[in-house]
Amino acid sequence: MNLRLIGIGAGVLIILSLPLAGAIAGPDFAGQGDGKAGGLLSSLGLSDSSRTSDKARAATHRAQPGPPEQPRTDSRCGPELASPHGLEAQTCVLTSEGNTWGRSYYRNTSGRPLEAVLTVMGPAGRTVQIRCAVGAGDEPGLCETPRDASAGAANGYSAVAEFAVPDDEGALLLRSGSNPPAPGGR
Repeated sequence: MNLRLIGIGAGVLIILSLPLAGAIAGPDFAGQGDGKAGGLLSSLGLSDSSRTSDKARAATHRAQPGPPEQPRTDSRCGPELASPHGLEAQTCVLTSEGNTWGRSYYRNTSGRPLEAVLTVMGPAGRTVQIRCAVGAGDEPGLCETPRDASAGAANGYSAVAEFAVPDDEGALLLRSGSNPPAPGGR
């Protein structure tokens, strides 16, 4: 017979028998008055949580490490695009806690540094624009506008990132927008 199967079966039986053993052992009424919980479950460190004092529960709750909860960030992103010049990009409009901003993710494998201009356009003619240096290399990067107080619904915003050679010619290599492609691929 397979030893692994026997070991798993024995472990399951032990785990399933613990509540039964605790029920048979019953509570330790003699130890209740002195604050010591009795019984098999207590001796195994599995005491009933209802016997835990409020102070102990509060201390345990405070001692649990972990990152603070982050606010939700919603995004509306356009398609991931690639140019034959070795540039990939995706541009998004993000909203969180009453703020809206634009972000463009990129990867520049063209072998030369580029420049990106990221523009976020909002309701009532509001526009925010930022220039970002795009280093050459295979590492992903991002260009992001400052966060600004939202002035309307998130679908009233759009973003466009234009990637170009930073010289006198300014040859445009890729334009990436936050609007998703139209249904039917048009």
